Amino acid sequence: MSTTLKIDFVSDVSCPWCAIGLSALEQALAAVRGDISAEMHFQPFELNPQMGPEGQDVTEHLTQKYGSTAEQQEQIRATIRQRGAEAGFAFKPEGRGRIWNTFDAHRLLLWADEEGAPGQQHALKKALLTAYHGRAESPADHAVLLAAVVEAGLDEGRAREVLASDAFAQDVREREQFYNSHGIHSVPAVIINDRHLISGGQPAAVFEQALRQIAASPD
Repeated sequence: MSTTLKIDFVSDVSCPWCAIGLSALEQALAAVRGDISAEMHFQPFELNPQMGPEGQDVTEHLTQKYGSTAEQQEQIRATIRQRGAEAGFAFKPEGRGRIWNTFDAHRLLLWADEEGAPGQQHALKKALLTAYHGRAESPADHAVLLAAVVEAGLDEGRAREVLASDAFAQDVREREQFYNSHGIHSVPAVIINDRHLISGGQPAAVFEQALRQIAASPD
């Protein structure tokens, strides 16, 4: 008999390790299919909540934020590309170019979870990650967001209404505050059945082992 696990995937569209972590988690879920299924919800986390609408050059941003050099950043990008390839996610070879604000993307993701059909929030998340990390498109650009909405099979007209208003803005802030107050300060953070935390963009084998152990242990 299959066990269903609730998975809250706390992440940001601008986080490359979140793209890796999600792809690896999908690989793990494919490996346990038949034994374990997931009810997945994507929860908001902003790495750069104060980022302005114009964005910032990614090298400049990372140097200011972490003190890393361009050479160190290129080494990290090479590692990210390799890990992405292992997880089945293709990063744009020359990188993202700029860092952008992701607040509207999070508003659409909560809208998709609340009003979309099963699986559509997941599809929207994948489309947004691919747009940003795979094609270096801005998740602050409403045209990019609406293209992802269409790709995910969601209602484009309703998405336009959400973007033109402040719908789901308070929901995003409240959920971000909730996870921050519960100790989530980096992403991805994968929370299973509201109790078990897996931090970081782990390999598929790590996720698979954790899923099997949690499914086998009584609550």
